[in-house]
Amino acid sequence: MAPRTPFPHDFRNRLEEARLDSLALFRALDRLDLASSEIPQRLLHTLFELDADCAEALLCLDRPPRRLDEAAMARDTLLTLAKLPAARQTLRSKLPPTIQARLHNLETAIRAALDPREAYNDIPGRDPQVR
Repeated sequence: MAPRTPFPHDFRNRLEEARLDSLALFRALDRLDLASSEIPQRLLHTLFELDADCAEALLCLDRPPRRLDEAAMARDTLLTLAKLPAARQTLRSKLPPTIQARLHNLETAIRAALDPREAYNDIPGRDPQVR
């Protein structure tokens, strides 16, 4: 009998997808070469925090479960995953209307070209070949 886990069966995949979606938005914003005053900094900071939560969860999934409250991590991370799409959309909607179509096109193209291993960017000690 397999040990019980508080994580949904698709937890890792959901985290990877969320990180790739955020990465595509961050890269698209960077390519638009906007002034910092054109990007709502508080919303951008919120997105960075939510992305960091996902990265931390991916890191924890690769560690032995000792000293880890898996139920709390699952609960908190599922809340983060629920918040991310709306947070990304809110940021997009607060950008200058003149660049929103360009942002959408760039973000879509970047997302399609991302290597799935890039979900593990900035996760220390992660071997991208191991899944």
